Amino acid sequence: MTTPLNSISIVIPAKNEEKTIGEMVTAATKYSDDIIVINGNSEDKTSEYAAAAGARVINIPPIGKGNALCESIQHIKNKITVFMDADGSHIPEDIPKLVQPILVGEADHVSGSRLLGGSDELHGTFDETLRLMGSSLITACINWKFNIKLSESQNGFRAIRTDVLKKLNLKEKITTIEQEMIIKTLKLGYRMAEVPTHERRRFYGESNINLRKVSFRYVYSFIKYLFFTKSKKGH
Repeated sequence: MTTPLNSISIVIPAKNEEKTIGEMVTAATKYSDDIIVINGNSEDKTSEYAAAAGARVINIPPIGKGNALCESIQHIKNKITVFMDADGSHIPEDIPKLVQPILVGEADHVSGSRLLGGSDELHGTFDETLRLMGSSLITACINWKFNIKLSESQNGFRAIRTDVLKKLNLKEKITTIEQEMIIKTLKLGYRMAEVPTHERRRFYGESNINLRKVSFRYVYSFIKYLFFTKSKKGH
């Protein structure tokens, strides 16, 4: 099925990604006429290169990835939103796979699975192993709570109906937003699906995520949204 360019908006949060952002935006334009780069006060030329490649650039304070995704929602104009990282780890050619279940009416929110599609970075070191173990535990609890079968819950590469996204009332300011999105989608009775997507190692530099600093927040937000927060559809 051919996807009209005006049916998808692609949101790319970025901070100091001048070496990759142009390539990622250019690749994304094959699938969308609405590429939004949320620039977290980059100190390099991320903003200029993104704009030159055809993106709309929204500049915000560098609070965190979750905050960037929340800020993007008011700027999205198409019916389906795809979230994609700026560092080259997500493969734009996987976008049609992500949006297909939404287009055919089988799902409202589709996450890419690195466990099904493979990952070049989610294994090997102690931190990566610990990260995978924590992610697997959180996913297992989500599956138990909602009687579903997801293989992972932390991948930032995902597609969601924009009208559903606007009803989630997202709050997380960092990368914990991915698990918040899934839990709130399911709590509101919308349909989750996942498809295999491959994760490459980032093209340049190192990840900004410090697992030791944010691990408590992952556990806290997971327990908060899964067991104690009553989700209400936003406006």
